[in-house]
Amino acid sequence: MPPVIRLLAKRLGTSLIVLVGVSMLIFAIARVIPGDPARIALGPNASAEQVTALRERLHLDRPIVTQYGYFVADLARGDLGTSLYTNRPVTSDIAQFLPATLELVIVSGLMMVLIGLPLGILSARYRDSWIDNLIRLVTLLGVSAPAFVWAVILMLLFAYFLPLFPIAGRISDTITIQPVTGFLLIDTLLAGNFRAFGNAAWHIVLPAFALALSGIGQAARLVRSNMVETYEKPYIEMAQSYGFPGRRIANKYAFRPSMIPSLTIIGLDFAAMLGNAFLVEAVFAWPGLSRYGVAVILRKDLNAIIGTVLIISAMFLIVNVIVDLLIAFINPRIRYSQRAG
Repeated sequence: MPPVIRLLAKRLGTSLIVLVGVSMLIFAIARVIPGDPARIALGPNASAEQVTALRERLHLDRPIVTQYGYFVADLARGDLGTSLYTNRPVTSDIAQFLPATLELVIVSGLMMVLIGLPLGILSARYRDSWIDNLIRLVTLLGVSAPAFVWAVILMLLFAYFLPLFPIAGRISDTITIQPVTGFLLIDTLLAGNFRAFGNAAWHIVLPAFALALSGIGQAARLVRSNMVETYEKPYIEMAQSYGFPGRRIANKYAFRPSMIPSLTIIGLDFAAMLGNAFLVEAVFAWPGLSRYGVAVILRKDLNAIIGTVLIISAMFLIVNVIVDLLIAFINPRIRYSQRAG
């Protein structure tokens, strides 16, 4: 078996075990949270008989182990139950809200990589200069405040004082796009509506940048730190003695080895955006899964809570598997160790 396939199978097996553990943990936590889900769903005016009937339909009158057995049986059929918040299947809610969050997180991740990595390279190349000090100051500000704080600041600066960007939603109400993938940036291109694409892109800039700022700072600081250490290696000194251009040394000889320890943290930051997006989505009224998750938690909607957490956990694990494969691709020693094992 090729080493990369062996690595992929191993990581997928580990991820499946972790996902099962997460499902058991969140199932137990959701059941011990104070409050009766049936009463919350039906409201204070519902009769005791109606509450009892709903509890029986949701299997809430059974032991927790039996409840988990029903949950696993339904999950095996692709059924996450019905949301008490929307009165729709949880899978339908996830299919509606997940693309908006994924689109936001993907754009934020691209910003983190396309802005953070060049800043880190530039800072390391001109280390201890005013450029380095300025970049380190800016990136420190980025990581020192949570995403929702930057969301409020950016909204005040670029939507209120300088009304350059919209402050809510994914696209203007005057534009109608038939959903195909759920990703507006893709659906607008599929429809050939470039005006709508520009409008959707303009709406996503502020929330995506607010979500990415912490990751940009983290990526830049990690790359700088690792590249500064790499610059002390003998082969870098040899390249400098041969008169290689500084840009070539930075991009070819110092950056790639420095990416191996940085990539894991950058991948974790990208995956963490799925969980950190909920406050940014709340600030910008972004109709995503994270915002939906907050709403169902407040209403103790058990099926929706478990479904949302499982999806976010699965996305987190998928990102980690991809990062492991990228590291194995960049670092041949990992591939050789997999072959030897």
